[in-house]
Amino acid sequence: MANSTEILDKQTIETVKATVPVLEEHGKAITSRFYQLLFINHPELKNIFNQTNQRKGKQPQALANAVYAAAANIDQLENILPVVNQIAHKHRSLNIKPEHYPIVGENLLKAMQDVLKEAATKEIIAAWAKAYEVIADAFIQVEKEMYEETEQKDGGWLDYRPFQVVEKVKESDVITSFYLKPADNGLLPEFEAGQYITVKVNIPTIPYTCQRQYSLSCKPNKEFFRISVKKEKGIAENPDGVVSTYLHESVHEGDTIELSAPAGDFVLNQADKPLVLISGGVGLTPLTSMLETVLHEQPNREVYYIHAAQHENLHGFKDHVKQIAQQHEQVHAYTIYEKPEETTHCDKTGFIDLTWLQSVVPTQEASFYFCGPEPFMKTVYQALQAWQINEENIYYEFFGPKGSLE
Repeated sequence: MANSTEILDKQTIETVKATVPVLEEHGKAITSRFYQLLFINHPELKNIFNQTNQRKGKQPQALANAVYAAAANIDQLENILPVVNQIAHKHRSLNIKPEHYPIVGENLLKAMQDVLKEAATKEIIAAWAKAYEVIADAFIQVEKEMYEETEQKDGGWLDYRPFQVVEKVKESDVITSFYLKPADNGLLPEFEAGQYITVKVNIPTIPYTCQRQYSLSCKPNKEFFRISVKKEKGIAENPDGVVSTYLHESVHEGDTIELSAPAGDFVLNQADKPLVLISGGVGLTPLTSMLETVLHEQPNREVYYIHAAQHENLHGFKDHVKQIAQQHEQVHAYTIYEKPEETTHCDKTGFIDLTWLQSVVPTQEASFYFCGPEPFMKTVYQALQAWQINEENIYYEFFGPKGSLE
């Protein structure tokens, strides 16, 4: 990433940094207005964005955080390279192209003017126009490298590729797995445990193509991809879960769906230390991939696998993980049920907490991975902080726009 101080003049940098307090206060209002303008002026881009996240305000908030971070670090954009890489993975998975960036810039500047009104002086808008070009170029360059790397892999591809559903397996009352093979019988590219793909579908009740990202729930292999999808309640008027509902109810074995190539930076490390995997609900999908992978790649690594669910009937891969733990003495599996049935066995009733976590994980010197609903993730993160786990050993993934665990 080029040093922004080599491209932007001192006055522009000072002007942009001076807007940081304003962005902290009005950032979400600006990005909410931005998405309104974007979808009015370019309705063809609706298919790129999860409209549920728009309606709940998660996407505007995530963009506001990113704009704020860019403004605060406009003189040292290399400081936000990890954030750029994470967003770039999502952009590559959704096939965001360089020609999209001028459209975003035009509507973002207009949103600033609409929200800030007279406070958005010509000087401020001009400075942000220059800054946006530098920020956009940083994303474009990082994404260009990702596109090239993806295409050059054996079995790799750009855009979308048709896959056939070769098997559909019910994992719990709400989670179903889809086993997917290339419809062209071609090669599958290698991927890393924890990565995701984008599914593109045309739903009769939705006037635009829908795209959703789902974690791969199997270890890397040359035969198939597997995604394990939780069915959310959704109808056309209320788009929560409309894609997952479509997959569960309308996509069957033998059908074809389109996928982008694997992406994502929430990946399993090869550290020589114990591995702790903590999942809540459907957050088990990337961690199941990691569990299967570590058995194959690091068969002697100690693993502590903890899963939390409301009750047994909502617990996906329950028997699969139990069997793994029985067959591999280095794997220790634990289950937490919030409201277990009287006849159900679990290791803890209620919710995860630090005292219990310390009772089943005997060391702080481990790699801790977790994924699940945001309240669950906040609880886990706060417990790890209280335990004084080194931040370098903490890894987590948001399903959807990046939020805050603070």
